Amino acid sequence: MKLLTLNVHAWQEENQEKKLDHLAKTIFEEQYDVIALQEVSQHRDQDVVEGQIKADNYGYILQKKLKELGSAPYEMVWAPSHYGYEVFEEGIALLTRHPMIESNDFYVTKSREMKNWKSRNIVGAVIEIDNKPIHFYSCHLGWWEDTEEPARGQMDALLEQIPADGRVFLMGDFNNHADIRNEGYDYLIQNGFYDTFTLADEKDSGVTVEGKIAGWDQNKRGIRIDLILTNQKVNVFSSKVIFNGRNRDIVSDHFGVEAVITE
Repeated sequence: MKLLTLNVHAWQEENQEKKLDHLAKTIFEEQYDVIALQEVSQHRDQDVVEGQIKADNYGYILQKKLKELGSAPYEMVWAPSHYGYEVFEEGIALLTRHPMIESNDFYVTKSREMKNWKSRNIVGAVIEIDNKPIHFYSCHLGWWEDTEEPARGQMDALLEQIPADGRVFLMGDFNNHADIRNEGYDYLIQNGFYDTFTLADEKDSGVTVEGKIAGWDQNKRGIRIDLILTNQKVNVFSSKVIFNGRNRDIVSDHFGVEAVITE
């Protein structure tokens, strides 16, 4: 099973169309089983094409590009979290080439207002892979020290939604640096999750952000905030950072994480 998580920074990138083409080409070539995307935006004034999806939804455009490449169909579930840059409905998404049994979304913040940029929604889906149902969640959480919407409260709300039995994968931009002790990363590990990076037989640095980006304005080093976590120990062949300019071209202000699970 091959997984990918990426904060795409939709419609905020220079050469956005070229980068979206590169992402689609990579997905087509790598044939990921499940993809978790964050900051998947659409303009609030665009026409609706289906459900909540509008014509310029980044994930919807990605689906179309994959189809043009001749890819097997990728089903998508998307939900908005808040307005970004005033004119965009910013959300999260899961895509899969396997049967999606069911899906849902839920807020993990006290705020559920689209006008509040700290509002955080999660998308979840039960996906059947090798005749087994697996629970996947695409996550974009806040910061540990935030006084209005602290990450611990968001993590508690997320953990409440997770089934007591069955295999679970949390994928996304957690905004909590894995190398800082006694904060969000450790809190999730202490609550029974395993980091596929730690479990991997082959791995690189794991760094997914280099330098300053929005939300990490003082950052001067490489940090690991984009993660793939699971509630059961699994055999992980590899965990690699992708779209970092060394392993595929850069497509966002975040790099992605690719994990290959052999169990």
